[in-house]
Amino acid sequence: MEEEIKCAVCKQFFTNPVLLPCYHAICLGCAIQHQQTVQNLEASDSIDNVDADKLSVLSETDSGVVCSSRPCSYIGSLGYQAQSPPSNSLCFSLPCPVCKKATFFDEQGAKNLPSFNLMKRIVEKYCESRDIGSKCELCESVARDATIFCDQCQVFYCDACKVKCHPMRGPLLKHSLISPHQGRILLKNRQAQKAKSCESGRCFDHPNELLSHYCLLCRYPLCGFCVEEQRHGSHDIQPLSSICKASKTELSQSLQQLSEKARAVTEFIQRLKAASEKLNASCEEIETAISIQIGAIIEALKAREQELIGFVRQDRDSKVRRLKEQVSTCTGKLQKTTGLMQFCIEALKETDPSTFLQVSTMLVHRVSSLDITWQNEMATLSSRITPTLDLELDSDSVVRSVELLNFSRMKLDCHDAPSAPFLIQEECVAENNSITVAWLSHPPAFVEGYVLELDDGSGGTFREVYVGKETVCTVDGLHFNSLYQTRVKAFNSCGEGPYSEIIGLHTAEVAWFTYEPVDILPEIKLSEDLLTAMVDSFEHKVILGSLGFSRGVHYWEYKIDKYEGSADPAFGVARIDVSRNMMLGKDDKGWSMYVDHQRSWFMHCNVHADRSDGGITSGSTVGILLDLDRRQLSFYINDEPQGPVAFTDLHGVFYPAISINRNVTVTLHTALDPPATDTDDSGNEEDKNRD
Repeated sequence: MEEEIKCAVCKQFFTNPVLLPCYHAICLGCAIQHQQTVQNLEASDSIDNVDADKLSVLSETDSGVVCSSRPCSYIGSLGYQAQSPPSNSLCFSLPCPVCKKATFFDEQGAKNLPSFNLMKRIVEKYCESRDIGSKCELCESVARDATIFCDQCQVFYCDACKVKCHPMRGPLLKHSLISPHQGRILLKNRQAQKAKSCESGRCFDHPNELLSHYCLLCRYPLCGFCVEEQRHGSHDIQPLSSICKASKTELSQSLQQLSEKARAVTEFIQRLKAASEKLNASCEEIETAISIQIGAIIEALKAREQELIGFVRQDRDSKVRRLKEQVSTCTGKLQKTTGLMQFCIEALKETDPSTFLQVSTMLVHRVSSLDITWQNEMATLSSRITPTLDLELDSDSVVRSVELLNFSRMKLDCHDAPSAPFLIQEECVAENNSITVAWLSHPPAFVEGYVLELDDGSGGTFREVYVGKETVCTVDGLHFNSLYQTRVKAFNSCGEGPYSEIIGLHTAEVAWFTYEPVDILPEIKLSEDLLTAMVDSFEHKVILGSLGFSRGVHYWEYKIDKYEGSADPAFGVARIDVSRNMMLGKDDKGWSMYVDHQRSWFMHCNVHADRSDGGITSGSTVGILLDLDRRQLSFYINDEPQGPVAFTDLHGVFYPAISINRNVTVTLHTALDPPATDTDDSGNEEDKNRD
């Protein structure tokens, strides 16, 4: 768990840890040392470029907010990314040492950051359980181990700093110096008495009142007087104890799922180690068989014997090396997972609701993200290495064939290449933008594997898409409305056989797809059929479609099931690596039309253009026409064109995309015919005139 409780700046256990708005921790001393004044920051770089995620506080389309924390002020609350404040309130800036996001402070600087009490208590318990000594508090560079503690100064000193800063003369001669261990016990007792006398859990705004409620919108504990104040009148207020209990339950459930993944990996590592032992035993058996067979052959086989044994050991070493690499990879993942689990378990022991809720959301998000990562990676953890060496010596060779003597993976009785496979046409089908091909081989030829080839869907050259022993293969990610020619051939040790007959499979003319459920953000909520989306956040979140397009004409629509306030959802297309935490079109990976109840704009690279009148309400439909034959993108509202052609000269692969917040719910409708355009109508009139 040491990686979880060490500062990313000083690489030591946290000392007086504080919590940044991005939920990463840092020592208070490190934060003060590394914060910069705004004047120095502006001299080195424009403040607008410090954090690429910052939004202007003056733009109508911004979804960010600027708010103040308690008791002092730093720009950006714990629930949101740090935002750029008005220039007259900026004094200090501190970049997070982990995620590099900048936080801005008033004149108090990093002292405004809230104390990370949970981290502090876990570090103290960890150091006590392992008898880790205290560090000198006066060393200027790397802190040395403390050797004494002054009861009056309440400072830990190393030998060098004691001689320099605490000489035993004058008034200091009367100070009581004790061991660091006794000093830690003394400080702990004093802190416990102080906490008991101060009655922690009091409201900051009303010191005489205990914290009893929690505001889900502000993410802040409240007392009874705070609940009655007008600023929380429309907020969702819940009892503090019940919210803390629910949050702990959620973290415990997520931790249980992650624990199951860790247990499965532990068992898998044991199987890998057992496979290594079986490989060694199998290797010994084959070496013995080779020695017995070679001993019965003439002297000319002696040199060949050593070459064959060397080949076996090389094959063994190669497989063992690959198994060890898998063991190392799995052990590393397990170590990180176990560290996070131990940290979460310690967090669950926290009895102070305010302290726990300070980091509960962050811990749930980390555990959930790691759980999803396990689901994606577990499929690749199955070993493809057999615990035996598939080698069998053919000892029937005669003396004149000594130079050709070699291992055979399997004894082959055939002397000819296999004949052409037979394609099972009733099982060869095309669905959406994928095709499935099935075939059989003709006996009695022995077949080691097959090669499936496919053209480019436009009558081009064939290319290999599969090589293996299976007799059925599905190829995904093809173009829509394209005719693909496919063929297959078989091979063995004697060579490759002829191709099968060629058949054509036509992909769907129009695309059917859903929202992409893989690796989505936790704030995004999708229906069971993956066609309706909503977001549990005031910030815009980007949701992609499950298919990407690189050619053809495609049209789909979104029905606005819910629209409240002055929300401005964005619709369009994006690259697969588009930023998921901002409005679609604000980076160079998205092309969008964002619209409110009165008007719309086109946006790409955060550039707004072509404002058009006409907005959306509940029940409206927004259509997207992606014409990759003409390389252009157009938009429709309620079956009518919204503005001119939005974007042209589009090249590459594009995914359907939207960005919404909690005020909007949309349902996706696909496999629709493109609407008729003015160009289509004029073309039809010209055809009629020619007729």
